[in-house]
Amino acid sequence: MKLRVLYGGTFDPVHDGHLTVARRARDLLGAQVALLPAGDPPHKGPTEASAHDRAAMCRLAVAGERGLSVDTREVERTTPSWTVDTLRALRREIGDEAPVALIVGADSFLGLPTWKEWRTLPALAHFVVAERPGSTLDAGMPPELDAVLGSQFVDDPMRLHAAAAGLVLRMRQPPTPESATLLRQRIAAGLPWQGWVPPAVAAYIVRHGLYGACTGTAPGPGL
Repeated sequence: MKLRVLYGGTFDPVHDGHLTVARRARDLLGAQVALLPAGDPPHKGPTEASAHDRAAMCRLAVAGERGLSVDTREVERTTPSWTVDTLRALRREIGDEAPVALIVGADSFLGLPTWKEWRTLPALAHFVVAERPGSTLDAGMPPELDAVLGSQFVDDPMRLHAAAAGLVLRMRQPPTPESATLLRQRIAAGLPWQGWVPPAVAAYIVRHGLYGACTGTAPGPGL
């Protein structure tokens, strides 16, 4: 059974930094990666763009990209986007033996003890921890997280293909300037921003006037 990899987030909006993570995971793991836009993210509060718009931008971002796709199950749900509920729903579809991995940032991984039913998650999926300069696991993990997952780290990505869940793989990322928060700020302030997103996403943002973008103005060359 093929490894399924989910990369969750608000993607408000999706940008080149997100795509860098997805491509790196695809190549490292030799597996297809599905962007999983959150519908009602309980940890981050309301998004600026609607779930429909964020999912549409994700589809535009990965169009034509080898091994990248979009899973819209969370935006189609009317309940909060709890990861444990998403993984349980996926398991009902594919069974308990198929390997599943969840990409999370280092900060999110360290904050797992604040997630709903977090101790259940390792039984449902592997974790691929995307680390970047300034956001790593080098300083160690909270004791309760270390007690559950501290012994589950592996160095060989292929180990994630051989087991259904429960392992942790660190994935180093190069520094990237993109940040959804900074991107929204640049759009609202009228500063150059188009170079941070795929052209089709930039055109969508302008066409729909998202994040304070001026409608009817063709995207410029960006940064």
